[in-house]
Amino acid sequence: MRTKERLLCIIQRLLEVYPNAHCELDFATPFQLLVATILSAQCTDKRVNIVTRDLFQKYPTADELAMVSQDELELAIKTTGFYRNKAKNLRAMAKGLVEKHQGEVPHTMGELTQLAGVGRKTANVVLGNAFSIAEGIVVDTHVARLAKRHSLTTTDDPEKIETDLMRLVLQSQWTIFSHLLIWHGRRRCYARNPDCTNCEIGSFCPSYGKFVKNARGSKMRPVSPKKAIA
Repeated sequence: MRTKERLLCIIQRLLEVYPNAHCELDFATPFQLLVATILSAQCTDKRVNIVTRDLFQKYPTADELAMVSQDELELAIKTTGFYRNKAKNLRAMAKGLVEKHQGEVPHTMGELTQLAGVGRKTANVVLGNAFSIAEGIVVDTHVARLAKRHSLTTTDDPEKIETDLMRLVLQSQWTIFSHLLIWHGRRRCYARNPDCTNCEIGSFCPSYGKFVKNARGSKMRPVSPKKAIA
């Protein structure tokens, strides 16, 4: 079976398994999603949702976030990790929105990635989920891991992985495709000790036999991206 045909089978099966797959960050506006996505770097969505519950009440708009002090914002987001750098980026991002976009989140990849703390991954999350614009494919640690395990890419570079996936997946499915891989990565295809024996797409996975064999023998050595996805 060719890669594209195999991938179509994977997508169809994952749609059946996760019919409600979606972005698991809580947000009510594009601005809130942008903030939450920046906070989600090296942090779980669950933790981010706990933090943003209060954060969005205090600073619901870019204008209000741009005026908060560094120390105050650090304290508010401390439990998300890397809080000093995140606070710096959030304040600069908010000021950029106020100064260049009247406080509104722009709708293009170029404008979004000009904002502090916003790379392609973050921009893709916002475009796909806040504006329903399929500009690219979100490549986080789960997407990168599953793409390697399913031989959809041979690289560890996030942007190159995205390019490889964009060649294989229909543009109309770019946003849902990343959700499906993320949901499966969180619920079945773990970084360590993936649950291959119960995997719904194991029959389409080139790594399936290797992981099952390793699980029965010595300690498993799963394939995982070398680089953290920012």
